[in-house]
Amino acid sequence: MLKMSFLIFSVVLFAGTVSAGSIYIAEYEYQADISVFVVDYEYQADASVFVVEYEYQADDEDCLWFFCDYEYQGDVSIYYVEYGYQADLKVFFCEYEYQAEWEESNSWMERMH
Repeated sequence: MLKMSFLIFSVVLFAGTVSAGSIYIAEYEYQADISVFVVDYEYQADASVFVVEYEYQADDEDCLWFFCDYEYQGDVSIYYVEYGYQADLKVFFCEYEYQAEWEESNSWMERMH
């Protein structure tokens, strides 16, 4: 019984420490929280996104994304759509971290973590 309690406590503790900005790519659209379309130019985007190498770098930042391997690790699950009109959010992947920002007001602003 003690081992089971410790296991449950460990799982809850781990789930609470997942940092913000962790993105999981869903296999199907119905599994995703948000539909994303990648644009070619920054002026077309709702947000410019920079992909970070480590999860802690994306803490509390909507536009710094860390791609995780499993759905339970992600703060937000996304699905890439083929056309811009299908998307909840249009993103541009920028080259430098300082370029990462919201380009205009969006309903997902401040909700991605």
